Amino acid sequence: MTIPADSLESMHQLTVAWRAVVLDQNPHGDVRDLPGIAVRWADCQFPLWNCIALTDIAPDAALVAEHLSHAADIMRTKTFPGLVAVFEDLLTDDARATLGSAAERAGLHHAFSGTGMAADPLPAPQPEHPDLTFVRVRTEAQLCDYADLNSRAQGFPLEAGRDGLTGSTLWETRVHAYLGLRNGVPVTCAATTEAAGRLFVMLVATDPRWQRRGYGAAVTRKALHEGAKATGLTRATLHATPAGAPVYARMGFKPNSPIHFYGLRTERPGERPTT
Repeated sequence: MTIPADSLESMHQLTVAWRAVVLDQNPHGDVRDLPGIAVRWADCQFPLWNCIALTDIAPDAALVAEHLSHAADIMRTKTFPGLVAVFEDLLTDDARATLGSAAERAGLHHAFSGTGMAADPLPAPQPEHPDLTFVRVRTEAQLCDYADLNSRAQGFPLEAGRDGLTGSTLWETRVHAYLGLRNGVPVTCAATTEAAGRLFVMLVATDPRWQRRGYGAAVTRKALHEGAKATGLTRATLHATPAGAPVYARMGFKPNSPIHFYGLRTERPGERPTT
């Protein structure tokens, strides 16, 4: 089978970008490249910083099942929950067909799906929105606002987002993270960071009370514009939710591999769920 280059790029972008954020949050985080899987696990309360990605190219069904089982075993040794990421386009047809049952046997449940996307050239014009003022995240208070926006948008406890982001040197210096302020109040945010010669878009969020006003697209354009201006990079990648994908498509991003995320079940395979 032929693996699309954009799909391979999408997987590599996750492993590169997440290595940096994991080690920023926890210098002793679990960052390992094992056969067929990349562990990027800060073991913090922010679940997005706890990730294991399948990295083999064109693995068959048996090998995918083996990797999922290994990933689940690693997750059981951790304090905080996280996710296993599987890039569908990197799998053989038989592995795709049996992915759900293989995850079930490993003790994993499907959490959500998304899609990789890439844009080249970038949507470069200076963004504007009549409601918003953009501010780059430079202080601990601004980083806390950024974390809280993500927690509210994702449905996480506020302390989870703060555990993942506050105290970070990376996010206040090397990441091009922006808040969108409405009447001085943070309502939306987006960030880009350099990852293997690309701008990787991270943690775009809008306060649920202010969604569907174009705020997320505007602040994403701002993060892309400033990141491109600072780095000279002309290509960007991201991993979109189903809700976000149409927004990014209108900005010029093209989809590549579907991405499936799995969490660890609390019960072992064959056990009845507790109530």
